[in-house]
Amino acid sequence: MTGTLNITGDPNADALLSNDPLALLIGMLLDQQVPMESAFAGPLKISDRLGSFDAHSIADADSEAFTELFRTPPAVHRYPANMAGRVQALCQAIVDDWSGDASSLWTKDEPTGAEVFRRLKALPGFGDQKAKIFVALLGKQYGFDGDGWREAAGAYGEPGSHRSVADIVDSDSLAKVRETKRVAKAAARRK
Repeated sequence: MTGTLNITGDPNADALLSNDPLALLIGMLLDQQVPMESAFAGPLKISDRLGSFDAHSIADADSEAFTELFRTPPAVHRYPANMAGRVQALCQAIVDDWSGDASSLWTKDEPTGAEVFRRLKALPGFGDQKAKIFVALLGKQYGFDGDGWREAAGAYGEPGSHRSVADIVDSDSLAKVRETKRVAKAAARRK
């Protein structure tokens, strides 16, 4: 898996996301109630603080120590205890169900887009929206071409859309995604 995600403003964090499937999954998991840049910078903070970065190391880490790792300034997430637990649960699922290889979710047995969506939804912390966005991210930026991936991604899979992290390739596209989100939130508040 290779892609070029340019979202964090930190070349090292973006390189980790671009080259490590687990980092990409964890970034997506952390992408809630914090700016996208902060969420996707989280995997590098974890890697730097833990001294290793793989599903086994994260799943096996002492939960209190792992939570402290999340709290250390700058914090990995706004809700360190909750998100540290979610990251460990995600990594445990990757260990238990995918032999520690996150990329197996979208590479094992040449899955369709619908199958990847189903596999993602089975992960702790991944609901419909996160799973759709992640399928779109794989298809748009990481070369996933499983049959029906755009349909599985829903509106996030539409070409030329600027709805999510799946559409961010530079500062201009980041600005467009931010504007789309701002307009959607304003419309939701009016209702």
